[in-house]
Amino acid sequence: MAYPGYGAGPGGAPAPQDPLYGYFSAVAGQDGQISVDELQRCLTQSGISGSYKPFSMETCRLMISMLDRDGSGTMGFNEFKELSQALNGWKNTFASYDRDRSGTVEGPEMQQAINTMGYNLSPQAMNVIMNRYSTSGRIAFDDFVSSCVKLRCLTDHFRRRDTNQSGTAMFQYDDFIQVSMSL
Repeated sequence: MAYPGYGAGPGGAPAPQDPLYGYFSAVAGQDGQISVDELQRCLTQSGISGSYKPFSMETCRLMISMLDRDGSGTMGFNEFKELSQALNGWKNTFASYDRDRSGTVEGPEMQQAINTMGYNLSPQAMNVIMNRYSTSGRIAFDDFVSSCVKLRCLTDHFRRRDTNQSGTAMFQYDDFIQVSMSL
């Protein structure tokens, strides 16, 4: 069943005018939601990763959690559409910094890519990202997307709590754990 705001137009009717909706419907099936394994299959079949390695289940879990506003663990149409737009942006950014077409980016390229996306991270924060996502100093597309998802989620959570936009936020311990563990 489709719900308004999650793949349904006004009055609960699907929004067939969007060309992505037909693809979404075929993947989502009867429940009108895309699960982690359905997302992995559809992203692999769609070729969004191009010549890069297909997305891991962990990256697919992260992508769903980034947009899972209702806490269902699945993705409705609007969430899927938003993910599609984000993935295309990340793929274009990655490709523009993978100058040697190796399927990976190195530390300085990763720093430039992150800066291009509007994040201004300290060298220490970049070092954490490189240590977490790189293999021999190189980050593959799947890991690049994982890092982008986490950066986006953490930044969104931080901004909601930084009400004065001062670069400082207060977190309760439980809130911090919920944010951290949802990624």
